[in-house]
Amino acid sequence: MRVQLEGQTLRLRVDEAELTQLLAGGVAENRTRLPDGRQEIQHVHLARQLGWQREDAHWRIGLPDAEVRTLSARLPSREGLHFDLSTPEGGKLDILFDVDVRDSARKRLHKSGEGKAS
Repeated sequence: MRVQLEGQTLRLRVDEAELTQLLAGGVAENRTRLPDGRQEIQHVHLARQLGWQREDAHWRIGLPDAEVRTLSARLPSREGLHFDLSTPEGGKLDILFDVDVRDSARKRLHKSGEGKAS
């Protein structure tokens, strides 16, 4: 899983294999070991509704199951999902979730072309 954090926007991009894990009830995860020995973990799973939990350097992000499944059904697509979570100061954290469109096209379009006569 690729994680990009800039200002109040958190972008999470998965590939087809990670999407398959999510749809099967698993997780997509990013781990980064920093020079001071600390480990940062971003953990994404499907849930009934959008959720956020953080324990020290471990982020657990629950994405709405139905919306991720709808996205999966229309892949490959450049359009991902957009959510926002309120912050204590009254602002918001934007969460963008998408599936790598190149990986998706390669896997899905190649698969749909299998078995066809040339």
